[in-house]
Amino acid sequence: MTTAHKPQDKYKAVWLIFFMLGLGTLLPWNFFMTATMYFKSRLGPPQNNSVSLLEENGNLLGSTSPPPQASSFLDSIFNNVMTLCAMLPLLVFTCLNSFLHQRIPQALRILGSLVAILLMFALTAILVKVNLDPLPFFVLTMIKIVIINSFGAILQGSMFGLAGLLPASYTAPIMSGQGLAGTFAALAMICAIASGSQLEESAFGYFITACGVIVLSILCYLLLPRLKFYQYYQQAKMGLHGERETKMDLIRRGENSTKTAGGISKPSPQTTSYEKTSIIAILKKIWVLALSVCFVFTITIGVFPSVTAEVQSTIAGTSDWNKYFIPVSCFFIFNVFDWAGRSLTTVYMWPKQESQWKVPALVVARVVFVPLMMLCNVQPRNNLPVIFHHDAWFIVFMIFFAFSNGYLASLCMCFGPKKVSPSEAETAGAIMAFFLSLGLALGALLSFVFRAIV
Repeated sequence: MTTAHKPQDKYKAVWLIFFMLGLGTLLPWNFFMTATMYFKSRLGPPQNNSVSLLEENGNLLGSTSPPPQASSFLDSIFNNVMTLCAMLPLLVFTCLNSFLHQRIPQALRILGSLVAILLMFALTAILVKVNLDPLPFFVLTMIKIVIINSFGAILQGSMFGLAGLLPASYTAPIMSGQGLAGTFAALAMICAIASGSQLEESAFGYFITACGVIVLSILCYLLLPRLKFYQYYQQAKMGLHGERETKMDLIRRGENSTKTAGGISKPSPQTTSYEKTSIIAILKKIWVLALSVCFVFTITIGVFPSVTAEVQSTIAGTSDWNKYFIPVSCFFIFNVFDWAGRSLTTVYMWPKQESQWKVPALVVARVVFVPLMMLCNVQPRNNLPVIFHHDAWFIVFMIFFAFSNGYLASLCMCFGPKKVSPSEAETAGAIMAFFLSLGLALGALLSFVFRAIV
């Protein structure tokens, strides 16, 4: 199959499908996270269930006054247990997907994961209308979180592996779609606060919307194999495998051997290049980028949202900005500029793929955001002084923090599968997804340390 016959991505259909799949990968979970206040309200005293989203977020995000009801034990441990139930399955199943993806058909991994996540969100939407005691509700919620993140890990790893078969620019729409997912969820939270919606009404809307997005993602994936642009790269991969198998057969029959000085046949040096490449061998080619994407998310999750969500406005006073400060300056701004950074890689990539150390150097430089965020007006605090008092400092830091996260993470995920041969690209994409998940898990653990230092 020659380059002259390479089809074009007509109407950017494949690009848009990968964008939609990226959106479908994270939007459901972002809505789940946005509805945290709803889940916690179901674990507290019964009268908390009717509190409005405006009042709940005003107390827990923007105001310094204590909530009207004392938190229950389940309420107090919800965030910590949720993080544990989310990160551990994400890491374990991303690792398993790196090793087992060749044994399980791609369609089964992607469609099966999407259907499983759809069922979990449908169940979650139904339970909004069902009264349960706090303990059964807590246990059931944590089981759903484990299932959602287990299948989410398989889905994400499979998606990056699938994109690895195409040109480098086709990993970027997945990253961009994931970035938009966070922006969409943050905007939904702000709109819900402004409307004063009831927690149950907002949560039900989140979960139904998530179900619709997942159904749309399933339809997009089913359409993908019908597009000639995608078929071309799939056939190119199959053709490469066939070529390798043919040459191995020739080698085994001695038809591609060379003679030594003593007349004894030995395999050509090409033999080793056609042997099945192990995961360790692939990792040796992409380890710099794999560690880079891991470090990007370790730093990001280390301070966001554990530190950044605790920053309080110094200029709001009793104004409404007090309610909107964290939803806007922390969650919305982070997601918008993270999405902008991810999206920029779809039109421009710097440093170039050939550069070996510029990307990791920029990744390491992001460490500077850790002290900058901790020296903002994080409350309560015990050890460090507040250096950056004004809200504008925090917003500026958040813009650069979010943009660099999206841009560098997307750059690493685009370049990783291109460091290996086409037949190894899917495995390389799965390995990169594992290191991304490892960064999330390490960041979650490190967040306790960073918050304690403040």
